[in-house]
Amino acid sequence: MATDEKSPRFARLHGRFERRAVRFALAILVVLSVGGIVEVAPLFALENTVEKVEGIRPYTPLELAGRAVYIREGCYVCHSQQIRPFRDEVERYGPYSLAAESMYDHPFQWGSKRTGPDLARVGNKYSDDWHVRHLINPREVVPASIMPSYAFLATTPLRVERIDRLMRAHLRVGVPYSEEQLANARADLLAQAGAADDATEMLGRYPKSQARNFDGQPGVTEMDALVAYLQMLGTLVEFDWRRPRPDMIR
Repeated sequence: MATDEKSPRFARLHGRFERRAVRFALAILVVLSVGGIVEVAPLFALENTVEKVEGIRPYTPLELAGRAVYIREGCYVCHSQQIRPFRDEVERYGPYSLAAESMYDHPFQWGSKRTGPDLARVGNKYSDDWHVRHLINPREVVPASIMPSYAFLATTPLRVERIDRLMRAHLRVGVPYSEEQLANARADLLAQAGAADDATEMLGRYPKSQARNFDGQPGVTEMDALVAYLQMLGTLVEFDWRRPRPDMIR
């Protein structure tokens, strides 16, 4: 009964706002502003919204160049890099993705479409030769694949002179490259691609990086860079907590 008695009063109040467009718009703006402040304001009290994870580092020059090729060729259109915390995804692709794993991605490659499989944990899952053959002729290794051929990458020399500007561009948006890493960008790129005699210093600047001739051909090509990038994905973080204990294995 009390609700029925109050209904006309609320109806009249609602009517006043509905009949006055400016007042109604301002009321909506106030409500949205309050909601926005409640959600956003607490974030200003946090230094970082991404939890730090041991092992995460910026991309090496060669990996960064490979990532640029990956973006240029539109690989993100068919492949995501985000394993969601669901059983079916974890069992198929591996441990679910952590926010920290893409903290140096500009732009990030999470994706939303999976014409091809997710690539967040593809690193070291296949050999370099498998990747090269797959990129040259996808159906040679995956008969049902609808992926186009990227054979031209194996014959396209990598523009090594561009890596300095690419790394400095990422530095401007927050990637913590040191002056030492920037000064040795070209040398580190060549060392990781197997085009230099010694990669010891490069490996020291970029922990858990891999140095070798990725495409097996002379010179440094875009194929080298792309395979180096793919072989790094998902390899920086250790997920020992997901491995079964010996006493659990039957």
